[in-house]
Order: sequence, then C-alpha cells, then structure tokens
Amino acid sequence: MVATAALEPIDTVFRALADPTRRRVLERLSQSPASASELAAPFGMALPSFVEHLGVLERCGLVSSQKAGRVRMYRLAPKRLRLAEEWLGRQRELWERRLDQLDEYVIQLKNDRKNTP
Repeated sequence: MVATAALEPIDTVFRALADPTRRRVLERLSQSPASASELAAPFGMALPSFVEHLGVLERCGLVSSQKAGRVRMYRLAPKRLRLAEEWLGRQRELWERRLDQLDEYVIQLKNDRKNTP
C-alpha cells in the first residue's frame, strides 16, 4: 500500500483537473503565458472568482505565476501534468495486462468447449 503522503500531490492534481474551467485554462496556457484577465475573458465570471481557479492550479503546481509590474503572468508548469500522465500510464498498463489475461482465458474456454465431446 502506498503511503498517504505520497498520494497527496497527485490527489491535488486530479482535483484541479476535475473542473472544466481549470482544464480550459491549462489548454490556453499550453499556447503561451497569459495574465489573469486574459485567461478570465472567455469565461464571463467575476475576476475574483476566476482568480480562485488560478489559485487552485498554482497551489497544486500545474501553473506558476510571476508578477511583472502590476500584472501577474501565469505559465503552465508541465512537471505536475507528467505526474498525472505517469499515474494514468501505470493504470493503463495494469488494465491492458488484465484484459490480455481475460482474452487468453476466454480463448482457452472456447478451445476447451471445442475439444469437449
């Protein structure tokens, strides 16, 4: 069993990714850095509410920000996305192995039925 402390970073990443607004922000930031107001523009929500989404993304490490004068610029931080990608990859491998085993089992059952008089 994996220790709870080891799961915390991935838990925060998946919680952040669970929200469609935050996923769209990440998609936008994959193109180029942007200010909070630029990122908020397509969503039609109050800037303080939108900044809460940015805070979630920053706290879990999916984005970083830097203040340039009076403007805070946000950038994608891909290392955390790799954490989620690696976890999903391990799950995919596990399920592919299980499905392969099930496929072999079904083929064996089919062959056994053919060979049974």
